[in-house]
Amino acid sequence: MDHFAYRDGELFAEDVPLARIAEAVGTPFYCYSTATLVRHYRVFADAVAGLDADIHYAVKANGNVALIRLLAREGAGADIVSGGELARVLAAGVDPARIVFSGVGKSREEMRQALDAGIGQFNVESEPELQALSEVAASMGATARIGVRLNPDVDADTHHKITTGKAENKFGIAWPHAREVYTQAAALPGIEIVAAAMHIGSQITTLGPFEAAYARLREMVGVLEGEDGHRIAVLDLGGGLGIPYGNEDPPSPAAYGEVVKRVFEGVDKRISFEPGRVIVGNAGVMVARLIYDKRAEERRFVIVDAAMNDLIRPSLYDAKHDMVPVRLTNAPVSPADVVGPICESGDTFAKGYDLPELGEGELIAFRSAGAYGAVMASTYNGRPMGAEVLVNGDDFSIIRQRQTIEELIAADVVPDWLA
Repeated sequence: MDHFAYRDGELFAEDVPLARIAEAVGTPFYCYSTATLVRHYRVFADAVAGLDADIHYAVKANGNVALIRLLAREGAGADIVSGGELARVLAAGVDPARIVFSGVGKSREEMRQALDAGIGQFNVESEPELQALSEVAASMGATARIGVRLNPDVDADTHHKITTGKAENKFGIAWPHAREVYTQAAALPGIEIVAAAMHIGSQITTLGPFEAAYARLREMVGVLEGEDGHRIAVLDLGGGLGIPYGNEDPPSPAAYGEVVKRVFEGVDKRISFEPGRVIVGNAGVMVARLIYDKRAEERRFVIVDAAMNDLIRPSLYDAKHDMVPVRLTNAPVSPADVVGPICESGDTFAKGYDLPELGEGELIAFRSAGAYGAVMASTYNGRPMGAEVLVNGDDFSIIRQRQTIEELIAADVVPDWLA
């Protein structure tokens, strides 16, 4: 469920017509619904109620400080993958003790920043990283609380570019080496083992991969504690639960929660989750304006003022987003290739998508655009970054201003010898 619905033929975000926002901020823009964000967080929290659960919002899904602060007010910590995301979540007011630092390429400077901030947990993904973290922590007289991210070699049955739990993926410690790495960690200065972690992928639409991976994790933790003498206080299960794009029908958070409870029944551990897309994905839309409705041979091209630099998911992942007119019309419907103005054939949102005949300047909303949308945007082809807006009831606020051409160019520096 989301809070984007038609009233008298016009698409609203909560109690605000999207057309009014377009008039105020221009297009393309991203619009998020406070009511939807809050609802989705609470649905997930309810799904894992009864567990000793800790929910860390995966900031990579959407890193806007306003959204992070909103979710922190609901009780979320944060899962980060860079020093930049660390700065964002601290600016949003997240308790440092509830920050988990994931990612395969943490630099020593990022480690120092995170230790200075006093974050709750590093998820270590390689032996060289473990050694570097020990050296940095020891040099600071600090202690890094760690989980080792284990790669269970489980196929998440998702797009190959967003699966992270197979043996050939770059993520985590290979399963056969898990015990060896924990033994190394226990002997290193500046390191405190607190967790066993995993994350097998993103946009997972079946429960089987979760169940298989979690069963392996439970078994491994039993060995680590029972045979090797480690104390594992936290089971970090990552995120990855999918949302409906087009015809996809992922399981509900409640069904996911039942799997977790079944697999870990009787396990006296704190269980950590890192949901991202399932919280923010359907809480946002991207709104674009039609430039031309072009006919070429047997094809129809709907050319809009948004492009792959604004929403790269269709080009990068072959992702499908529902697209709807902001104002309903009785005009004839026909298949169209929906494309942007960028000089790439890959700048295509959909092919053969049924849309009504729309006039120049009409608005189109791209649904399910709250995750991996604005956060992955670029300025390719000299296109400034679009605005982001947060709706709350009958009011809205700009939470990222539209970039101007002047601001974009000002970031470039011409050397003196070219002056």
